[in-house]
Amino acid sequence: MNEISRRNILAIAAATGTLASSAAARAATFGNPDQPAEGAINANPGGLSDPGPKNPIINSQFPSFESPPPTDVGGMPLFWGSFNNAQKRIQNGGWARQLTQADFAISEAVSGVNMRLGPGGVREMHWHLAAEWAIMTNGRCRVTVLDPEGHAYVDDVGPGDLWYFPAGFPHSLQGLGPDGAEFVLVFDEGRQSEYSTLLVTDWLAHTPPDVLAANFGVPKDVFKNIPLQDLWIFQGKEPGPLAADQAAVASGGTPPNPFTFKLGSSKPVKANPSGELRMADSSIFKASKTIAAAMEVLKPGAVREMHWHPNADEWQYWMEGEGRMTVFDAGPHAVTADFRPGDVGYVKKSQGHVIQNVGKTDLKFMAVFKVPDYQEISLSDWLTHTPPSLVAQHLNIDVADIAKFPSDAPGIVPGKVPG
Repeated sequence: MNEISRRNILAIAAATGTLASSAAARAATFGNPDQPAEGAINANPGGLSDPGPKNPIINSQFPSFESPPPTDVGGMPLFWGSFNNAQKRIQNGGWARQLTQADFAISEAVSGVNMRLGPGGVREMHWHLAAEWAIMTNGRCRVTVLDPEGHAYVDDVGPGDLWYFPAGFPHSLQGLGPDGAEFVLVFDEGRQSEYSTLLVTDWLAHTPPDVLAANFGVPKDVFKNIPLQDLWIFQGKEPGPLAADQAAVASGGTPPNPFTFKLGSSKPVKANPSGELRMADSSIFKASKTIAAAMEVLKPGAVREMHWHPNADEWQYWMEGEGRMTVFDAGPHAVTADFRPGDVGYVKKSQGHVIQNVGKTDLKFMAVFKVPDYQEISLSDWLTHTPPSLVAQHLNIDVADIAKFPSDAPGIVPGKVPG
């Protein structure tokens, strides 16, 4: 190797070392931990432009995807979904749109449906291979269900109310005037589709007439005008008073536990100036054997404390406001996403996550779990219930400062209110 070539190589190496040192100075610091460094703060400005092609309307909805914080690292399956861009199936009595695992790959445990029934609109009598849980978001709805012991149940539900129908329990839904009903359903099976259910009209139309006659003990002409195709969602007549419908089915007795629950008006399990949490699992809503749920409200700037759920994946329905969630997994992997009303989030079992209200109004969302009992582990609760000297050695934090951490698992803590 000649002297000129050697000098060139040494010069390149020196320049590379200078650049590496410069990058290292910016990264590997509190709030900017990684090498190689992550995030726009560590990037050459010339490389940050995004000339396209792109959809600026969609881009504007995802600031944390467009410019992740430097604490984000690695990647994970997309945990953001939305009913807002799900195709509606519309019929005379209303509409529905859904997110099954086919639409939202990460959602293995459950699938979700957003449904609207106009005044008098009927989701025809049917049943599912999966259990159905629901939260009412608007209007009023009359629900009917029959259990295997012949107990019939009829009730009217409104905003904030839940219902739960175990797998195989036949039921119906009808919107009540003047506003009809809107709600979100969750099935305890990720592949369950609202468009593939066991419908009473389908079964009757596909049973030989003489068998129908024998089964019901009437002439087969009684069935000559039955629908030949299913009704699914159709326009029906407004039902009469609730008490009249309840009396009409009372002969079989009442079920041991109600199939509806008023979550929205229940007492919060946690409440402070930063927000409140309401819970409904099988210990409270006893009919709900496979689904636990939490209704969570965060004030502007408030933070849903860092936590995880050791017994189940979390499916979220975002109802009001604007939120930002970071999900943490081994690797390390940390990804931040933005959520607005109608969006759906998903966090796998035992993955750490933290949520902040980044809007100027209350943030409200439902968290749904395919388990009978709600479980949560708070990071601050763990750190304050581990010997302080051990925590101090892990984090290089003074024991006196660790003593200031919340030790009562507050659920929601104050944060910086958006400017």
